[in-house]
Amino acid sequence: MVLSTPNRPHADEALLLLEDGTLFRGRAVSPGTRFGEVVFNTSMTGYQEVLTDPSYRGQIVVMTQPHVGNYGTREINAESARPWVEGFVARRFTEQPSGLDPEESLPAYLQRWQVPAIDGIDTRALVRRLREHGALRGVVTSERTDVDALTAELANFPTMEGRALVDEVTCEAPYDVAAEGEPNGDPLHLAVYDFGVKQNILRSLAGRGVRLTVLPARTPAADCLALGVDGVVLSNGPGDPQPLESIVEAVRELIDGEAAKPLPVLGICLGHQLLGLAAGGDTFKLKFGHHGGNQPVREVASGRVAITSQNHGFAVAPDSLPDGCEVTELNLNDGTVEAFRLAGRPVLSVQYHPEAAPGPHDAAPVFDRFLDLCRERR
Repeated sequence: MVLSTPNRPHADEALLLLEDGTLFRGRAVSPGTRFGEVVFNTSMTGYQEVLTDPSYRGQIVVMTQPHVGNYGTREINAESARPWVEGFVARRFTEQPSGLDPEESLPAYLQRWQVPAIDGIDTRALVRRLREHGALRGVVTSERTDVDALTAELANFPTMEGRALVDEVTCEAPYDVAAEGEPNGDPLHLAVYDFGVKQNILRSLAGRGVRLTVLPARTPAADCLALGVDGVVLSNGPGDPQPLESIVEAVRELIDGEAAKPLPVLGICLGHQLLGLAAGGDTFKLKFGHHGGNQPVREVASGRVAITSQNHGFAVAPDSLPDGCEVTELNLNDGTVEAFRLAGRPVLSVQYHPEAAPGPHDAAPVFDRFLDLCRERR
């Protein structure tokens, strides 16, 4: 199947090819060629946060919002030092931004960072195909037209299942983040495992007066515990959690530590999945994942609903969780596990993003609940 936009000059044409042979023709907004898993994001805003979220490593992102780039880009909006998406797709990228002091247009930003991007395609048809068939491998290119050869390469390109990508996005060495706000003689000190941590997780914690030590993904549990921290945060990150066996073992050591004074642990997104595996559960690949800022989550006990930001392609299998592990929140769209707790342990585990930039902020109190656990331990 070939879906194209008419009256496009050949000189600036780009292709998006899916592994099932579906071909979209559009405009090359930023040149290049990249392969990846094609997923869609339903956020109305926050495209720069999407681009710079390390959890998108290995993925080509399609925005369902038809006009993307309206307010340009600003360095302060970035979730990391660089974009991580393999490619970016929209119905229309805005060339001339407006808004609060844009520093650079989105097309110029994509070009500067050499992120291949295509617009002018029927993103509704593309998203319907992804919803029907699930996330598919794809390639976006402005440099090649050899569709048969690209299709053969796609067939050999690895799927997301089994891919351990955290080593490609984690920090190389530990570093500290100072507490913000009014001086506190003895602020809480947390260790943050960087599996692809978003900057707003660090800002959200430091802004609550907490001192942070950010650790590389494969830091042994003993090294973390030697810091004498008041709690541990397991961050978001890309890829499949199941190949991360040594990291799962480190998480297990953290939650199975001293019984008399267990260490509070907060898992976010991939961190939540790693906690599920460490507790004895299992994970599975979602059909097309949860990517966007409008995911409804219901608290089982109260029935309270929060609208959350999410970005993940794997989930914890509810029937796999052992006794003593209670599911506390569920996704209202598909019933998947959004949070669980461990009996007798100060563990908070959430699939969604409480730091959500640019929003929504319904889930932000998760940080306050976790810090209360850390203070109680003191």
